[in-house]
Amino acid sequence: MTLAPQGILPNEPDVPALVRELYSRFPEAHTLEPYELQGTLWFLHYTNELAPEAEITAAMEVARGD
Repeated sequence: MTLAPQGILPNEPDVPALVRELYSRFPEAHTLEPYELQGTLWFLHYTNELAPEAEITAAMEVARGD
């Protein structure tokens, strides 16, 4: 089982899509703070580098509203 999305990661990842993907695979991620989610996305190879925390915060709000 792979954890990261298939294919080559873009230089500028679509953070809202990545957060939705992470939430769908790991429901416990809903309780993470933005700085924790930032590290989690990088650790699981969803991003090549740390995404800006403000962008992650906005993506979390969008994903929770879905």
